[in-house]
Amino acid sequence: MNPRKKVDLKLIIIGALGVGKTSLLHRFVHKTFYEDYQTTLGASILSKIIILDDTTLKLQIWDTGGQERFRSMVSTFYKGSDGCVLAFDVTDVETFEALETWRGDVLAKTIPMEQSYPMVVLGNKIDLADRQVPQEVAQDWCKEKDIPYFEVSAKNDINVVQAFEMLASRALSRNGKLRDLAGGQETWASNAAAHLLWAPGKELEEEYRSVLENYLTDSIKLSPEGQSKSSCC
Repeated sequence: MNPRKKVDLKLIIIGALGVGKTSLLHRFVHKTFYEDYQTTLGASILSKIIILDDTTLKLQIWDTGGQERFRSMVSTFYKGSDGCVLAFDVTDVETFEALETWRGDVLAKTIPMEQSYPMVVLGNKIDLADRQVPQEVAQDWCKEKDIPYFEVSAKNDINVVQAFEMLASRALSRNGKLRDLAGGQETWASNAAAHLLWAPGKELEEEYRSVLENYLTDSIKLSPEGQSKSSCC
């Protein structure tokens, strides 16, 4: 039996302040949820090992701060990423409207600028009653951009694992294409589609010869003294 393939992937999770990025990440990595999190400044990194398509994936997931004043600093963490979670809060329409800016920031930092760069959109906090962003509106935006869309709840553990595994699978597929161009022969498959509200049906159309560099670090955390906790992340 051939040994299982091993691949490192760098994923990032971005979105406006308070949409639940840290909650989503901790739900996926640690299977936990806390009401209060310290606001993320800069970025912190969590790692998780999963197995997809007989491949061992070490995911290094960068949880980025959503404050506007740190936008230029946070965007430097996008370099070398293999995929991106775009998160918004379904109870806050402004966080949904900000997705266009966040998406543009990521695409501007990828080299080369790739329309096929793997992304998923997560509409978080569907457990709350005061919804402001209709599901259909979010789906239509994602259809226009060819980005898979999940409605999720970090608190109630709804679709979080499925969303991250979908992104990892798409990043793995793209990683395999790049490896093939470099002389490898790996091929990859996708899963988690059953929990999608929408995903583009077409295959990735373009292949790129540039292999993006990975930034693999254990932890980055910028936390000034006296930083208060908030119910957001």
